[in-house]
Amino acid sequence: MEQIERNKAILKKYIPEAAVGQIAQWVYTFDFKLKIKKKRTSVYGDYRPPLNGHNHQITVNHDLNPYAFLTTLIHEIAHLSAWKKHGGAIQSHGKEWKHEYRSLLSPFLHESVYPADVIAALKEYLLNPSATVCTDRKLFKTLNKYNTGNDGMIFLEDLPYRSTFMTGGREVFVKGEKRRTRYLCTHVNTRRQYLFHGMAQVKEANAG
Repeated sequence: MEQIERNKAILKKYIPEAAVGQIAQWVYTFDFKLKIKKKRTSVYGDYRPPLNGHNHQITVNHDLNPYAFLTTLIHEIAHLSAWKKHGGAIQSHGKEWKHEYRSLLSPFLHESVYPADVIAALKEYLLNPSATVCTDRKLFKTLNKYNTGNDGMIFLEDLPYRSTFMTGGREVFVKGEKRRTRYLCTHVNTRRQYLFHGMAQVKEANAG
């Protein structure tokens, strides 16, 4: 169908080639609007049910690497599938969604779609999938290995205590004590303190 071919043309820019055909078919059969969004730091993707006359809508950030994009997209399609089967009264990431996510993602877990290390991390994650891959350190780190432009970047939690680091700009911070999932860090110039998630990607200030 012409619509499926158009879906393929768009999807091949964002996901592994071997997954394009099936995902293009799902966009058509699940009947949802897929929107590619600019980078959002608080969310990688989201799903909105067909309320107030609107169709199902799924958004995914444009800057995700192909494996992270595919994983996120299927995460959101699982929300749509669970909504169609059970309505909106279920828990967002409850047993119904977990079942749909495992069912939809499992057929893609072969090396024509994902690298072996991502497959291993996804299989472990699917034992009890959570609201976001960011909460699964192994999966998050494995997926991020395939980001482009990561030269010199490191996860904040992997830096030694009291190390200096930079975020996206040129601001320099000192890593402080851990508070649950975040670290209390001090801005070198202003001495103001900020909380950074341990999975934040930073660059050591003294690294070339």
